[in-house]
Amino acid sequence: MYGIVNKAIESLVIESFGETKWHAIKESSGVDVDYFISNEPYDDSITYSLAIAVSEETGLSIADVFTAFGEYWVLKIGKEKYGSLFEAGGSNLKDFLLNLPSFHNRIMLIYPKLTPPEFRISDVRHNSMYVHYLSKRAGLKDFVYGLLQGLGKLYKTPVKLELINDRENGDHHEIFKVSWQ
Repeated sequence: MYGIVNKAIESLVIESFGETKWHAIKESSGVDVDYFISNEPYDDSITYSLAIAVSEETGLSIADVFTAFGEYWVLKIGKEKYGSLFEAGGSNLKDFLLNLPSFHNRIMLIYPKLTPPEFRISDVRHNSMYVHYLSKRAGLKDFVYGLLQGLGKLYKTPVKLELINDRENGDHHEIFKVSWQ
């Protein structure tokens, strides 16, 4: 993953728990990187090690860590770093989700070595749709759950999320039903 992801984990931890806790997390993670460079790729194991250390050092479950990070990614990092791309995605939650499959194509112009997930949309209704999440990376469904929650907050549209398919249960990919009023 790119350094921007690891920098965002650092920012979330510092904002939520303080600088001292971040240093403890970095030490217990075994990650020996002094400073993450946003547009440099890093091995995925670094991100997973940091998330596990956040869980161990804060007492949060790993699912809660990834969910919080997903929400933070949308509300903080997405707005700051990709504001114009978010605006181009749509003026409301439904439009943004409908445009989600092409979002990473635009991000790849910024990060050419990106290995993005794939999103597909199906079963579109007036106040719900299915978001299919396909990725080579395992263990990130809670991050996607947090992303979807964050998008609801970003667009001031409370969402109800239901996991329909889950790779942990032998399905090919995750499917989230996203509903709103």
